[in-house]
Amino acid sequence: MPLEKNLLSIVVPVYNEEESINETVNRLQKLRDNLAHEIDVELVFVDDGSKDGSLFYLRSVAEQNPNVKVISFSRNFGHQIAITAGIDLVEGDYVAVIDADLQDPPELIADMYRMALTGFDVVYGKRRSRAGETIFKKATAATFYRLLNYMCEIDIPPDTGDFRLMSRKVVESFKQLRERHRFVRGMVPWLGYRATPLEYDRAERFAGETKYPFRKMMAFAINAILSFSSKPLTMAIHFGLLTIFAGLAGGAYMLYLKFFTNTLVPGLTAVLLSIVLFSGVQILLIGVIGEYIARIFEEIKDRPLYLINETINL
Repeated sequence: MPLEKNLLSIVVPVYNEEESINETVNRLQKLRDNLAHEIDVELVFVDDGSKDGSLFYLRSVAEQNPNVKVISFSRNFGHQIAITAGIDLVEGDYVAVIDADLQDPPELIADMYRMALTGFDVVYGKRRSRAGETIFKKATAATFYRLLNYMCEIDIPPDTGDFRLMSRKVVESFKQLRERHRFVRGMVPWLGYRATPLEYDRAERFAGETKYPFRKMMAFAINAILSFSSKPLTMAIHFGLLTIFAGLAGGAYMLYLKFFTNTLVPGLTAVLLSIVLFSGVQILLIGVIGEYIARIFEEIKDRPLYLINETINL
C-alpha cells in the first residue's frame, strides 16, 4: 500500500485582482500538476471583500475543481488578516503564502518545499532585485527594514515579504498569536524555528495597481514598529531627559550672564520659537503614547479578527 503523500496548502489573499486572478490560478494549477508526484496541493484563496469580479471568478473555478478552495470575508479586513484566516483554516502539512499579483513567482514554491524537506521549518523569499519599482520605493523599503531591525528586539530578515513556506509545527504556533495589529513577516521570525532564505528576483505586477500606495506603506511601517518594539517610548524618555538637561544648562548660562557679566539677554524671538518647537515635540510624543494606548484599546475589546461570509470546498 503506497504511503499517503503530504498536503501542501497554498494561501492566496485576494483583493480586487480581477485583472490578474486568471493568470494566478493558471500558474498555481500548473505548479500543482508539476508537484503531483511529490505532494498533494490545495489552493486556498481568501477574498478580502473584493468589489470587482475576483470572487465571482474564484467561485466558478472552485465549483469545477475541489482542490481550489475559497474563503470570502463579510467585508475588507486587510491583507494581513486575510493571510491569517487562510493559515487558520488550512490543514496542510506545509503551508505557503503568496500574493495574487504574481510579483512573487509561484513556481518557486516547489523549491521552497524541497528546501523544507532538508530540515527547515520556514523557507522565506528574499528579494535580490525588485523590477518595476521606483528608486524612491526601493530606497524607502531598504530604510524601513534597517530601521525596523534597529527598533525591534528580534531579527527580521531584510528585503523579505510574506512570500514563504512553513511547516505544520510553525503554523500551529502561529495560530496562537491573535493580536489584531498584525505584521506576519515579523510574527513568523518571532516564533523562532529553523529558517532559511530563498533568493529570487521579484517581478513587476502582472496587471492592476498596487494595493499598497505610499500612504498605506507608511501606515504599515508604523504598525510594524509599534507592534514589535517599545523603543519609541524609551526614545521619548531619553529625549525628555535630554531636553531637561539642555534647559538646566541654558538656565545656568543665563544666570551666569546676568550676575557675572554686563551682557544683556534679549531673545524674545528665540523664546517664542523654543516654545513652539517644544510644544510640537510634546504633542508628537503624546501621539506616540496615544498609538500604544489605542492598540491596547483594540485588543481588550477582543473582537474576532475576521468574519467569514462563505466558504467553498472547505
